[in-house]
Amino acid sequence: MLGLVAGAMAFAAQAQGPLARYVVLGDDGQRIVRVVTSEAACPTLTADGAYLAMSVRAGPAIAPQRKTLSGPELSKPSAFPVLTCEAVAPRNVSKVKLAGADLPLPPTRIDRIVVIGDTGCRLKASDGQAQDCNDPNAYPFARIAKLAADWRPDLVIHVGDYHYRETACPTDRPGCSGSPWGYGWDAWDADFFAPGAPLLAAAPWVVVRGNHETCVRAGQGWFRFLDPHPLSEGRDCNDQTADAQNDYTAPYAAPLGDGAQVIVMDLAAVGEGAPDSAMGDKIRRTHQDMTALSAKARYTFVANHKPILGFSAYPDKTGGGVIMRPGNRGPQAIFAAENPNIFPSTVHALLSGHIHLWQQVSFSTPQPSQFISGFSGTLEDTPPIPDTLPAGASPAPGTVVDHFGSWTGQYGFMTLERRAVDRWSVVVHDLTGAAVKRCEIVGRASTC
Repeated sequence: MLGLVAGAMAFAAQAQGPLARYVVLGDDGQRIVRVVTSEAACPTLTADGAYLAMSVRAGPAIAPQRKTLSGPELSKPSAFPVLTCEAVAPRNVSKVKLAGADLPLPPTRIDRIVVIGDTGCRLKASDGQAQDCNDPNAYPFARIAKLAADWRPDLVIHVGDYHYRETACPTDRPGCSGSPWGYGWDAWDADFFAPGAPLLAAAPWVVVRGNHETCVRAGQGWFRFLDPHPLSEGRDCNDQTADAQNDYTAPYAAPLGDGAQVIVMDLAAVGEGAPDSAMGDKIRRTHQDMTALSAKARYTFVANHKPILGFSAYPDKTGGGVIMRPGNRGPQAIFAAENPNIFPSTVHALLSGHIHLWQQVSFSTPQPSQFISGFSGTLEDTPPIPDTLPAGASPAPGTVVDHFGSWTGQYGFMTLERRAVDRWSVVVHDLTGAAVKRCEIVGRASTC
């Protein structure tokens, strides 16, 4: 192990410059500048012309081998032969530069938002699934990132699942031959940082943790690269006995300006069944914190990975067609015990991923609209969800669907554009950037 660490340090010391540069928004809109570099020391930024020092978030290392969802024969230690650096941009600073190039800071009022999710290339031996990561038609995240950047967003919201290259490409699949795999920097770079570079340069990001970034998967990289909170020993997914604590983060809000905000919830580790008491307590606290935060703005989006009020589907083996599966039941009962309408009236729209499609659900009962934007690179779900719901289909007890729309079996990205504090236009873009669906959100209701 010492030899591996020494090798990682030597690689990091090679003067290759920044490998990734980006801005994530944290609690209360804190502007966190990150740089991943192979240099031996962090670069220096300028903030409105003055020097702004960066600190080391994580140094080069081979992260400890730990239990993953794959068997030991399909796992390996996660190598991070890179330095992750960070600095908080002061609120009164308007421009931050690295080597003369601007880093994307948010405007005071955010009006144009890109929403993407489930962007990695699926290599998962346990499912027998291998996506052709080398084929830009089969794995189009790089194209989507460029198109979304060309739309000139003020903000990007990623609703989770950045990393999918868990196991090696099968030897009989030339479409992914040579792909990095595992949970180290090479797989993170291939799955997210390299293809996402144009969009990382275009706007700051709000990052939602997906189930592929929990500790038994890519959690070590999540904490090194994306989590917008301080990194500390024990809060890094290295010790698998601490997974229950590390797989949960309290909700936080990022302001969008002019009375709007987005609240981020971390419930990616919650399964579809009844949670145990410890997880149940975390879900309850999440609802209470989310409710308190939502009361502080006139319009609130809530972003979490697994859709609570959306649909997925599975094949009906008896009669053909599909059977609709409701939203994530893990938190539904606990949320409903806190509020009979599941969400408070101060939450207006939900943004999620996890289901590999685009979807919109609006209700005649008092629930917020649900949008799913999990169609930005990962192998698409089958079977496709129909455009019309079966009679009486409901994503959660006590909810009545008023409007429903879906776009399945296709890749793209979703945009939100503010028309008023409580009115937003939604556009679904395909792989040419063309609009394939248009929707309007007014308050909690949406139509497409």
